[in-house]
Amino acid sequence: MESSTTHAIVEALTKAIVEHRLHPGSKLPEQKLADHFGVSRTLVRQALFQLAQNRLIRLEPARGAFVAAPSALEAQQVFAVRRMLESEMTRAFVREVTPAKIKALRDHIAQEKSAVRRGDVPGRTRALGDFHVRMAELMGNKVLAQVLGDLVSRCALITLMYQTASAAEHSHDAHAALVKALAAKDETLAVQLMNAHLLQVEQSLTLDRKLPPDDISMALP
Repeated sequence: MESSTTHAIVEALTKAIVEHRLHPGSKLPEQKLADHFGVSRTLVRQALFQLAQNRLIRLEPARGAFVAAPSALEAQQVFAVRRMLESEMTRAFVREVTPAKIKALRDHIAQEKSAVRRGDVPGRTRALGDFHVRMAELMGNKVLAQVLGDLVSRCALITLMYQTASAAEHSHDAHAALVKALAAKDETLAVQLMNAHLLQVEQSLTLDRKLPPDDISMALP
């Protein structure tokens, strides 16, 4: 019962952030949230901890919880690092490619497609980001997978908040084209596609969105 309640709070807050009803930097007071959801502060605290692990909020000692506020500069820097890292990962993947690895990526792309078609914003963001981590995992490089997973997590809020549905569909199509190049062992094309894909995602983000009012009672259903 407790876990389902915590999950419901996590989902409600995630939706409010995704739909721009809670803006970056908004304070999330535990007591207000407990009153709003009719639960104990303990359950609210558990939900906030999960959101912090997902990098959607930040927890500050003695100050409380706040919606994370990635800046445009941070977004640009994160994507710059990803392009450097993932271009080399793509080269290495081509050299180690096998039919089993290609099948695993195609299976993942099928999950992406389903999430995009359902209009599942958190689901599609997670699946589109996990594609890149999946490549590292299939190479058997745990360190790379962990580093990339952290970078993708930092991108999660940025893409959740600022990526449009059409841009998400474009990302899915870019992944499909990349897998085709990987299957053909075309290293040059694969690296070009990866770099172009990450650059397009970055450029498609609408980082100048107008901020909504900072009011939890109005932001949450």
